[in-house]
Amino acid sequence: MAVTESPALRFGTPAGRWVVLATVLGSGMVSLDATVVNVALPSLGADLDADFAGLQWVVTGYTLTLASLILVGGSLGDRYGRRRVYSIGVAWFGVASALCALAPNLDVLIAARMLQGVGGALLTPGSLAILQESFAEEDRARAIGAWSGFGGVATAIGPLAGGWLVEAASWRWIFVLNIPLGLALIVIVARHVPDTARARATRIDMPGAVLASAGLGALTYGLIERSWLFGALGAIGLLAFVLQERRSTDPMLPLELFRSRQFSATNLVTFVVYAALGMVLFLVALMLQVSLGFSPIQAGASLLPITVVMLLFSARSGALAQRIGPRLPMTIGPCVVALGLLLMLRINPSSTYMADVLPAITVFAAGLALMVAPLTATALAAAGEHRSGVASAVNNAVARVAGLIGIASLPLVAGLNPADALGPSELTHGFHRALLIAASLCVAGGVLAWTFIRSDVLRPSQPAPEEPAEFCFHCALDGTPLVAESG
Repeated sequence: MAVTESPALRFGTPAGRWVVLATVLGSGMVSLDATVVNVALPSLGADLDADFAGLQWVVTGYTLTLASLILVGGSLGDRYGRRRVYSIGVAWFGVASALCALAPNLDVLIAARMLQGVGGALLTPGSLAILQESFAEEDRARAIGAWSGFGGVATAIGPLAGGWLVEAASWRWIFVLNIPLGLALIVIVARHVPDTARARATRIDMPGAVLASAGLGALTYGLIERSWLFGALGAIGLLAFVLQERRSTDPMLPLELFRSRQFSATNLVTFVVYAALGMVLFLVALMLQVSLGFSPIQAGASLLPITVVMLLFSARSGALAQRIGPRLPMTIGPCVVALGLLLMLRINPSSTYMADVLPAITVFAAGLALMVAPLTATALAAAGEHRSGVASAVNNAVARVAGLIGIASLPLVAGLNPADALGPSELTHGFHRALLIAASLCVAGGVLAWTFIRSDVLRPSQPAPEEPAEFCFHCALDGTPLVAESG
């Protein structure tokens, strides 16, 4: 089925502004939800009588379905039209948010969060793809830059807004917020977003999607519940997923991409570092509230320096990597992140924000700003211009899977009992253990970058003889979490 093509939009026109608004609201809704939930965990846990494993599932249930299906979401957009799948994703996300807000117990909330992840997987791939296909080529970079900047603002206000809602009303309101936003977005998309893409007769890799979901689900359960049986079943499921992708004529994960040593190395660095980030960002909001006695709004405000530093310096970091190559920023950045994590070892129940929390958070944020934009740019450049969409999709999925596994592994690596409702002393001890593991992972990421990343990979004139043959890509995604555009 072919969709009638619309004229290319120009940035700054009313029609262009509506399309930018629609994509910013959609990706911002997903980003906002991810950031506010971490701040709400202590209040949510107390209200629903959740143990530590329950809190993990509230976060990982969402990430599990999102990471498993995000590549399928891009394929569905290719097959049925980006605008249609985007709208379905928004509606699905809104309905799942309502179920989260009404959840009478923890089990229902976790199930609703998993449904939210499905909606996010349908919604997320279309955001950047709609911009790429709607705007004239000469205005595309400005549109994507605006999308990235405003999306960063949504990420920035998330912890603070979430803390305020939890403190002023209830944790349930962080999900209620998505309902009017989703309704408004559906109307905007229907009235103002052109469907310029032609639906393609691509096959949906359902066996791959099932194996990825089952493998990640079993592995997540095995890590959280410390079950070797489920961990082994998860590993077998993921191995079966790789074998399925090798055989598939339309794989959701094109393994040909990994013939590029630069692409493989960049995603290995992504996995190692984002596993560390997943551990820390899950625990730090809990630590501030449970061990230091911060209110939800104070905890949310405490994390604002991360996003502020990212917004101010990520673009400059990307420009620096373009001039000197990504190898040095991708080496130094993770090591600076590790330094920030080691500084967090000073955080304990008697700590103060200005003396102990703020310096560590600021150094941590500086390392992220130095690392993330070059890392994303390298993943795209290593795949080649015509494969940048699927390269971004894969890099995004790798980051989310790494965060999922990082959070799920906390009982194992930090010695936290999943059946306990953690008190200040137990949480502090586990937080410090997790910091040491996470810092080690970040240093390993820096070593990997120094060993395998070339300094010339971002040069447009540099050929890439090791790249695979051309093939059609499924979707274009926003960059890895916390990314600001480097252009």
